[in-house]
Amino acid sequence: MTEMTMVEALNSALDVEMKRDRRVVLLGEDIGVNGGVFRVTDKLIDKYPDRVLDTPLAEAAIVGCAVGMAINGLRPVAECQFSGFIYPAFQEIVSHMARMRNRSRGTYTCPMVLRAPYSGGIRALEHHSESMEALYAHIQGLKVVIPSSPREAKGLLIASIRDPDPVLFLEPKKIYRAFKEDVPDGDFVIEVGKANVVQEGSDVTVVSWGAMLHPTLKAVKNMSGISCEVIDVRTISPLDSACIIKSVMKTGRCIIVQEAPRSFGVASEIIAQINDKALLYLKAPITRVTGFDVPFPYYKLEDMYLPNEVDIAHAIKTTVEFR
Repeated sequence: MTEMTMVEALNSALDVEMKRDRRVVLLGEDIGVNGGVFRVTDKLIDKYPDRVLDTPLAEAAIVGCAVGMAINGLRPVAECQFSGFIYPAFQEIVSHMARMRNRSRGTYTCPMVLRAPYSGGIRALEHHSESMEALYAHIQGLKVVIPSSPREAKGLLIASIRDPDPVLFLEPKKIYRAFKEDVPDGDFVIEVGKANVVQEGSDVTVVSWGAMLHPTLKAVKNMSGISCEVIDVRTISPLDSACIIKSVMKTGRCIIVQEAPRSFGVASEIIAQINDKALLYLKAPITRVTGFDVPFPYYKLEDMYLPNEVDIAHAIKTTVEFR
């Protein structure tokens, strides 16, 4: 075990896979000599000079090239500098990256990872802070993974690189260096598609992912007399609905915390699945704690937009007290 930040854990994951499998190739803007805008790929070019590729500032070209590499036998890990910069590559993601297996009836696969720093909390500029995971979760054939800690980041990234299908790997930059935790050295895998019960409880299920898990845990810690079960979704698509349903059947209540805008989001899908499979177990309406249906604000209003510990604690208390 080594204490690592999320940035260090991601770097370790890439190093492990590049050492293990010569098919793993990194490509993206400034990821080589500069080590990436957040230094996730720092010094990897020194170890693997022929497999860490600096590209032009052209997201469609980055993803398009990665698709070609993947269907020809490589395992590319492409990086977009911020998740808000992925949009120019949306055509490549929707029309090619996610469809290759189905289009070729299994003749070709597209085993690649598209990494991007994601979500808010660092006082960044426009297109640097949005949480648009629901856009990508709606694309069939594409997996969407969001880690919540250094340990989760390493295990999930290694699993994503080894996955036979394309994965969008969104990294919450607010927690890139926010804290350290013990991370297994060397090879370490967390299965894609499995949620994590972070804390067991009996009164209410609290579901979250990414950076929002941390204000959620703070809120839960201060809830006197209320037993909260906390679930880290980990993988937005495929969603481990069975884990969530099982918990809700036990507690009868559910809070979902997402940083993304309120309408048409992942929280809405989770509510729909609970209503389909566990409606008669509910003791109270399901509550969402979310961002607002507006573009992510500039830095002066950022704290007003992001869900916080107080919002989450209020939602838990209100839901538990519902009669």
